[in-house]
Amino acid sequence: MASAVLAGQAVLFSQGTAQAVVCAPGTGACGSVVIAPLSQEPPSAGPCDSPEPVVCQIRAQTPEQREKSREIRMMYHGLLVEMDREECAMRAAGAPEEEIARRLVQLRNDAKEITRAGMSPEEVQRLEARNIAKYGNPLGPTADQLYAKYGSWEAVTAAATRTSVPVDRELGLEYRECPCAVAATA
Repeated sequence: MASAVLAGQAVLFSQGTAQAVVCAPGTGACGSVVIAPLSQEPPSAGPCDSPEPVVCQIRAQTPEQREKSREIRMMYHGLLVEMDREECAMRAAGAPEEEIARRLVQLRNDAKEITRAGMSPEEVQRLEARNIAKYGNPLGPTADQLYAKYGSWEAVTAAATRTSVPVDRELGLEYRECPCAVAATA
């Protein structure tokens, strides 16, 4: 079940409305930014030159499917903005880094669960199979797995709100993190 922090976003986006925070350079704004139009090419059936399997899956989509994928990605970015706000609030309250990291990993997994509700069962199955094979969990790594990988709770916190740049670029998007000064006022 989604956390209370992300629940408002889940309702906002469940109506098929993908919203992005429009960011102008130098304004300090954050969120999802459209940086390029979506490809209108027919689905690619040939070999894919990207090392990212999700990028190859996007290239195999129709233009209409790519538009839906972009909307879902923008929804995910919106949930990351909420995670930025939660991190800022926890820091302001003096929470220890481990607590912040664990909370953000949980929120990230909640965000994955929320956004996957808008995907086809086949898309969800592919993502979950990859994560089960890699992490033993359909939503991805746990906080403890990330700590074992990165060696610090600060690095786990940073990883929890990181997004796949190749996937974002394929969908003509860029994600801009919210610094606490912006997140508190947004």
